[in-house]
Amino acid sequence: MGNLPEYLSVDQIVEHLLLLEKVQIGLEDSKAGRVNTKEEAKEKLGKWLK
Repeated sequence: MGNLPEYLSVDQIVEHLLLLEKVQIGLEDSKAGRVNTKEEAKEKLGKWLK
């Protein structure tokens, strides 16, 4: 888990673990080719940002 402070709340630990899980999923998606081009990302985000 890296260099974490000695004392953390349960919420901080859960938040850190969720972040690590999301990073791992992203790395696996990238290796498997499940990625978007810059243009695809702009298109998808554009729908959300309207």
